[in-house]
Amino acid sequence: MNNKIKLAVAGAVLSAASVANAGIIIPAGDWTIDINGNVNAFYNVTNADKAKGGRSIQGGLASLEDADGEDTIHGINTGLLPSWLGFTGTTRQNDVDVSFTISFQPNASDNAAAGDVKTPLNRQAFVTFGDKSWGTVKLGKDLGVFAGQAILNDMTLLGVGGGAGVSGGSTTLGGIGTGYIYPAWKGQIAYTTPNMNGFQATIAVTNPNQGGFGDATAVSAAGVTSATELYQDRLGIEGQVMYSWTGDVAGKVWASGASYDVTTDAIAGSNATSAGDIDSYTATAWDIGATITTGNLGVTGYYYDGDGAGTTLFGNLGADLQNTNKLKKRESDGGYVQVTYVIPTGTKLGFAYGVSNLDKASGETEAASSGSTAFLLDSNERWTVGAYHPLTKHLNLVAEYNKIESEAHRSSTDYDSDTFSIGAILFF
Repeated sequence: MNNKIKLAVAGAVLSAASVANAGIIIPAGDWTIDINGNVNAFYNVTNADKAKGGRSIQGGLASLEDADGEDTIHGINTGLLPSWLGFTGTTRQNDVDVSFTISFQPNASDNAAAGDVKTPLNRQAFVTFGDKSWGTVKLGKDLGVFAGQAILNDMTLLGVGGGAGVSGGSTTLGGIGTGYIYPAWKGQIAYTTPNMNGFQATIAVTNPNQGGFGDATAVSAAGVTSATELYQDRLGIEGQVMYSWTGDVAGKVWASGASYDVTTDAIAGSNATSAGDIDSYTATAWDIGATITTGNLGVTGYYYDGDGAGTTLFGNLGADLQNTNKLKKRESDGGYVQVTYVIPTGTKLGFAYGVSNLDKASGETEAASSGSTAFLLDSNERWTVGAYHPLTKHLNLVAEYNKIESEAHRSSTDYDSDTFSIGAILFF
């Protein structure tokens, strides 16, 4: 059993360089310790749009000028993939493969005065055990199952993508919110079948991460004052099936899904029929994707559909609080297409287009009058053009252009921002 850091492996796969599949291997008695990860940093310059009449878009990802009217944003940050230091230990005992993984993600920059306020991320801490004859069990914190393949096959994993218009951020967004929902890092108990001639399936129960569900603005207006009053009241369920093959035309196809129950309580105020009303709904989503490589050409296509799943983060803006004091789910969908080609110099050139759409709920109208300053998102779109050059076996130089367009349901409210990025990412 080989448990490498998923994102580092994905970077190795996406890279034109022949990045090693393992890091620094150290035999340690019955154990084999693998120290692996990456370091990356990018200079980003974003041309932000000017706010029109002070109006913003709730859920919009295009960058806007700041309060002082500055519309050019500079920053030196990590990209979509944070810098990473991981430790994986593997052994075989009593005919069982046993492994642990712990990882840490420091930041490339911090916009505080002293430059040392940002808290490092801690995205992985899990154990696995199993055998190739009956499969693998995982317990602990790791990347979510639903939409996991969407981010792992995104070419901006080696670069920046969207979200670079905030200096000092821990990571950028890549294609998150402009083609797929973030799979996030979740406590989970998961079972993966053995590889059966290219076919594998995973089923997992996940920790019900709190908050982020529903329309926070509407719920707040109804008297809900704490994020904990929007919560998931059972374990999440996520699953995936995937088939992969090799040959002159190699690739894989996959489908995954997720289901979470969401409950709001302590609803009060003008929209309530009585204080302390409770309303519940189930947020669900599914996706399908494929990636194919032949020679120097790579093509990836991905689509997702959600009911109450919202956009960008799972559940974000997933429901609207109606005047009947009921949360009605919003539907959402989106996806991305991506084409890459490795030219004779070894440089991988790539183009991608992604979009995430958010529909209004049944019976929903714009809560705001013409004087409102925040309108509900209709769509976030992204165009990416990138070049990823393997300067050495492990070091890639990266240049990207990303354009983000955000449009509200209310007419004549749309913004776009442009980001140019240049930097490097080193895998070990």
